[in-house]
Amino acid sequence: MNTKEIREYKKRLKLTGIQREILVGILLGDAHLETQNNGRTYRLKIEQSLEHRDYVEHLYTVFHEWVLTPPSIRSVVTKGILTQNYRFSTLSHGAFRFYAHQFYLNGRKRVPEKIGRLITPRSLAYWFMDDGSIKSKESRGIIINTQSFSKSEVKILVNLLKTKFDLDSKLRRQREGFQIYISGFCFERFYAIVKDHIIDSMLYKLPHSW
Repeated sequence: MNTKEIREYKKRLKLTGIQREILVGILLGDAHLETQNNGRTYRLKIEQSLEHRDYVEHLYTVFHEWVLTPPSIRSVVTKGILTQNYRFSTLSHGAFRFYAHQFYLNGRKRVPEKIGRLITPRSLAYWFMDDGSIKSKESRGIIINTQSFSKSEVKILVNLLKTKFDLDSKLRRQREGFQIYISGFCFERFYAIVKDHIIDSMLYKLPHSW
């Protein structure tokens, strides 16, 4: 596409309800919004380790009309160790601006004040796929990594899980910050809430039969 074609194409783009629900979940997780024009428009950036390639491909299919370049591999060196990530970015668009204003303050990702109205069972499932795991098959507790948020923000999320989804949750202090721990007694309820939205390649994170 040339520049004029892209401008015309962008005018036709609109986030669907499902895309909005998923966006909330992955922004609580590892996804990022980035602006290159002082906040007039934003683009969504998805990047996961290469072992989660199927998940990234799935997100690409969810947002495919917003993406001009398909996912690609990026090599990353961290503390002298070479790893490979799989990533893609969307077009920059004003449709993402509302979510950028909710999830970012002065360039730092935060928990939105309106998170209770934004999050849905589908959002919770994608948040889990991005940043969650089973603590152990013995405890059946759920771990969600929220170390990038402040303690007060994680408390908001813990309270949200209790009040909106009836999931007994608490903070767990880690060296890097705070995780959320959802009691194993709530596993069946958690499973019932998210199971219809977990993709096949991520089912290993939520084994139901032991």
